[in-house]
Amino acid sequence: MNVVLWVLQILLGLAFLVAGTGKLTVPKTALQPRMPYVEDFSQGQIRAIGAIEGLGALGLVLPWATGIAPVLTPLAASGLAVTMVVAAGVHLRRKENFAITLVLLAMAVIVAVGRF
Repeated sequence: MNVVLWVLQILLGLAFLVAGTGKLTVPKTALQPRMPYVEDFSQGQIRAIGAIEGLGALGLVLPWATGIAPVLTPLAASGLAVTMVVAAGVHLRRKENFAITLVLLAMAVIVAVGRF
């Protein structure tokens, strides 16, 4: 089970690190063709979402890998799960496909439960 959790943590961490970095560094207008939902948010809100995703990605891997405050790993996974629930709500309201969001949510829940 430990190997499965590590694989999920690393995949989830990479996914959120890439997504978060993109939202932090790319202007809203450039994100809009790939992520139409950004029109509902300000540039500052998009950057805040990116920061949450990036920090969550680090929290998924670093505490458990270093052994320093490993309780932060399931907390990060729980926080990212909440983020994905909110994201699913946004996509549902906009009548967009949110299958990937649900997959990320399921992965985060598995990591949170497995590491608690």
